[in-house]
Amino acid sequence: MSNILVLGGTTEASALAAALAARGNDAVLSYAGRVAKPKTQPIPVRIGGFGGVEGLVRYLSEHRVTHLVDATHPFAARMSANTVVAAERAGVAHIALTRPVWLPVAGDRWTRVADIDAAVAALEGPQRRVMLALGRMHVDAFAEQPQHDYLLRFVDVPDQPPGLPRHHLVVDRGPFDVEGDRRLMEAHGIEVVVCKNAGGTGASAKLHAARVLGLPIIMIDRPALPARREVHAVADVMRWLDHGADRGV
Repeated sequence: MSNILVLGGTTEASALAAALAARGNDAVLSYAGRVAKPKTQPIPVRIGGFGGVEGLVRYLSEHRVTHLVDATHPFAARMSANTVVAAERAGVAHIALTRPVWLPVAGDRWTRVADIDAAVAALEGPQRRVMLALGRMHVDAFAEQPQHDYLLRFVDVPDQPPGLPRHHLVVDRGPFDVEGDRRLMEAHGIEVVVCKNAGGTGASAKLHAARVLGLPIIMIDRPALPARREVHAVADVMRWLDHGADRGV
């Protein structure tokens, strides 16, 4: 019998949880715990970290996990890297359910940068109105460019106010649509958008809105990860489970 651990926090993880529940698989969905009120799920949920590679190996062994699906955010680099190592050490079949990267199309004005530090540096210069479409983890890094007026959008009200001297915070939960994002950008006079290349369709409205408004985007590339088996659809994970879930890459 299969016993599946899904590392979640994304819309793809929720869709996979629904598919596993519909088929009656034994599965647990794990959240890192950064969202105060995670979405209700049709399979059991655990919240919190594992304690690095050693802790994840221990969990996989103690709970007799047979299949490990990494459906975390494409920028959860440390968790994803730990997952590759832990799955190999525990002898557990492993796959990543991730989103295809975004690619620029006609009308886009992208500046691609390698990481958060490079995005901060790219904002050097005169005061502008900047939308940080990054979530809340890395927002404080932009305090190094205090001359700008920042628009932030978080899922939850933060425990501590962001460390930006000039900002406006919107608390809202997606999915968002193009018209809503266009109105938001226009209402705040946004002149440049900063975002991570999360990929997929769930968070792409801001890209379309920026294209409509002719706004430049500072696009942060995804972090490098160890080699692993990757798929982009829930159906591909289900087929992998049905065909023995080969270990390795």
